[in-house]
Amino acid sequence: MIVQGIVSSRAAEGPLSEVPPDGLRKIWLWAVLIAVGGFLFGFDTGVISGALLFIRTDFGLNSFEQSSLVSVLVLGAMVGAMGAGRIADRIGRRKILGLEGAVFLIGTLIAVLSNGYVALLLARLVLGLAVGASSATVPIYLSEISPKEVRGRTLTLNQLMITIGILAAYLVNLAFSGAGNWRAMIGFGAAPALVIVVAALWVLPESAAWLLTRGRDGEARRLIASVTNGATADRLIERYKSRGTPDSGEGWRSLLAANVRPALVVGLALAAIQQFGGINTIIYYAPTIIERTGLSASNSIFYAIAIGVINLVMTIIAIRVIDRVGRRPLLLFSLAAMAVTMAVLGLSFVAGWTSGLSLVFMVLYIAGYAVGLGPVFWTLIGEVFPPRAHAAGSSASTAVNWASNFVVSLVFLPIAGLIGEGETFWVFAAISFAGLLFVARYVPETKGRDARGVDADLQSRFGRPASTPDGTG
Repeated sequence: MIVQGIVSSRAAEGPLSEVPPDGLRKIWLWAVLIAVGGFLFGFDTGVISGALLFIRTDFGLNSFEQSSLVSVLVLGAMVGAMGAGRIADRIGRRKILGLEGAVFLIGTLIAVLSNGYVALLLARLVLGLAVGASSATVPIYLSEISPKEVRGRTLTLNQLMITIGILAAYLVNLAFSGAGNWRAMIGFGAAPALVIVVAALWVLPESAAWLLTRGRDGEARRLIASVTNGATADRLIERYKSRGTPDSGEGWRSLLAANVRPALVVGLALAAIQQFGGINTIIYYAPTIIERTGLSASNSIFYAIAIGVINLVMTIIAIRVIDRVGRRPLLLFSLAAMAVTMAVLGLSFVAGWTSGLSLVFMVLYIAGYAVGLGPVFWTLIGEVFPPRAHAAGSSASTAVNWASNFVVSLVFLPIAGLIGEGETFWVFAAISFAGLLFVARYVPETKGRDARGVDADLQSRFGRPASTPDGTG
């Protein structure tokens, strides 16, 4: 996928466990409603791809203005993601999710009513704040309301909803492309945003973990008892509190330790490679790219749906095999496939091959990305950092990922106009190949390994002695 939130080490789990089937059904309802935030994440990043074909005509936009409408959302997301965690800790998970839904509604309303480039730019910035905030808080909320037995699956639900949101955006674009109604395309996002607001006000509970950190044990007990029973609630709360508050480490200073640097290099490099490999040029600009091969706007949106479908299917496959195949094999295959398919895609533009061939290469590129680098990156940054640097390292990697996303989305169309689409795709192919070499040399396998095993492999690859599991030398 594009970018996603990460679960900090201090919020990796809540007190729930041993939940009977009736309670699990209730928790899954909550999880689906929370993950609507992930759906909106995907929808608002994907809907601009088709809407832009008609916005540029209505408002007479040049290539830089078109790129800025895409990239400003990412800029807003960077701000939203950085501030959301602190707000969530202050007001609670349920309230911030409702606030994010309200911001989604406000941004959508501004976009639908916008009468020019500046107003639409503001709308995309507001939507970006909500996208970034949801990327940071939805995984945390999901992790804290889920029993450990299903926590992996509920967190996977967020990733699935993001890819479903992108596909839904393409379908909505197609539905309104005949009339060229880009306002309706964007306006469709108001429906799931309203669902989030209503759910936060009347359906969703507060996180029991957050309630316990605020000393609101009675409320936490009632919540847990609602999906288990009173006796189990008392026992689970006692067990949870006996573990104490996880150590948050030294914050950003932990990344300065010599033995943490290899993990930081891996995290930041993969964050940049994931974006500079060209994924968002396809997600954001698929209809624009396809249209330049000679198809009409409506046909371009229709064929872009194939990209959304393959993105969803291959993400599901990656989720199912990642714990069997391992992280490194998926990454190596993914980057090799991305380099080859992006190189051939570039050749199809330079050589003037048919639109159908260009679409095939785009679909194959997405398949290669979605089965490996897309989801595996987010798994790796949760596993490669030592415990005391987990939160800071994950945050730094996420920040670089958003920043790289912003740069690529901003400069793609102007650079493509300057040197040509095909030549620009060759640049992405070269970066993917460099990423393949980097992974082969420096990225350790984390499947089935504890912190000590991951660290030993990582330090060896960088020619350093192994450190202790907490990241000290």
